[in-house]
Amino acid sequence: MSQSAWSVMPANALAHEPVLAHEVVALLDVAAGMTVVDGTFGAGGHAAMLAEQMHGRGAYVAIDRDPSVEARARAFRAAHPDMAVRLMKRDFVDAFRSLAVEGVRADAVLLDLGVSSMQIDQPERGFSYTVDAPLDMRMDPRDGETAADLLARLPERELAELFARYGEERYARPIAKAIGRRRRERPYERSADLVETIRRAIPTPAQFGAGHPAKRVFQALRIAVNDELTMVDEGLEAALAILKPGGRIAVISFHSLEDRIVKERFRRAAQPCTCPPDLPVCACRRQATLRVLTPRVIRPGAAEADRNPRAASSRLRAAERTAVPLGEAG
Repeated sequence: MSQSAWSVMPANALAHEPVLAHEVVALLDVAAGMTVVDGTFGAGGHAAMLAEQMHGRGAYVAIDRDPSVEARARAFRAAHPDMAVRLMKRDFVDAFRSLAVEGVRADAVLLDLGVSSMQIDQPERGFSYTVDAPLDMRMDPRDGETAADLLARLPERELAELFARYGEERYARPIAKAIGRRRRERPYERSADLVETIRRAIPTPAQFGAGHPAKRVFQALRIAVNDELTMVDEGLEAALAILKPGGRIAVISFHSLEDRIVKERFRRAAQPCTCPPDLPVCACRRQATLRVLTPRVIRPGAAEADRNPRAASSRLRAAERTAVPLGEAG
């Protein structure tokens, strides 16, 4: 990472370590003059390393709906004066679709899904279960329902389904019932109140298992508040529509639900024929639109996971666009 890239970054950006960064750089294989679309710019850690590989020349589209990234994007632009840097302050699905309409074609697309370190480190955002804060959890704090709104609105049955589906929470039903009892007394406003409810709702031995006892419920609420799984599926489709033949896409996810969507989307797009196996001649005339570059998901090594605990659950998959018409992405 170039010193110049960091020299103008805000001070708190220096502490940010991008997840699986060297693997991302190797798989995207960018070079000078290329066009890179970063669907989740965040703190700009991956951007700095990719810009170094581009020798500061080319085009970099930084996308993020979190308004707090604007200062980091300005710093990134200042650090690379010979690069065309563009910030799109919107969600990546909308941004990819807008770029397609404009006729932009990318040599590389990066998606680093989930909540970023800088969001976790801002207590007022309410993403963390370890710090008491307002129950917000919106990626864009200017838009949509908060986690507190969902806890107040959803019936207990729907809360239990949400915790089980998005958080894979074993004790989803008793937690939902406990939330129902507590909110009849007063509404949830702070994260510490929710954490305490979760602790009381699950058996004591389960509180000392793997991870924080509130981790899965907070994950489920965050996914629901930001409609993350729908965004992943639609975002992948929109990303493939702007990827040049020979261009590459890399996606980092942080839980099995996201990773399953990425794996399945890549698998379908890499499949050349969908006809029944007993059909003697192909009737679908389908062409593969991707070549999968990661037959097995890439996980961080022990050294990275020890150095950066937030990387421990990350998963990386990548694929290359094949030379077929752009309108046929699978």
